[in-house]
Amino acid sequence: GAGSAAARAGHDCGLAVAEEVFGDRTYQPDGSLTPRGQAGALITDEAAAIAQVKAMVLTGRVRAVDGTEVPVRADTVCLHGDGAHAVAFAVRLREELRGAGVAVRRLSP
Repeated sequence: GAGSAAARAGHDCGLAVAEEVFGDRTYQPDGSLTPRGQAGALITDEAAAIAQVKAMVLTGRVRAVDGTEVPVRADTVCLHGDGAHAVAFAVRLREELRGAGVAVRRLSP
């Protein structure tokens, strides 16, 4: 994930690293995801999830559960496919990002 020890190690070794962010999960002030067992760990409102992804991609920041702004690098976005409207959400998110001028493309090998 974005900001993880594995991502830092990869960068330090000169590897190409794609850092992943999550649109439907909330973040802690240290940049980690809110544990699933805690209240508020999941974002169920589609508009809020899209707004979070756009903020992460466009500004490199995410608002943590305590209101602080946390820096993130958003190279890829994880979309959970087990929700009832996962495909529609993915389509809408892609449209929203494209409309904001973000190029959605395949990662280079």
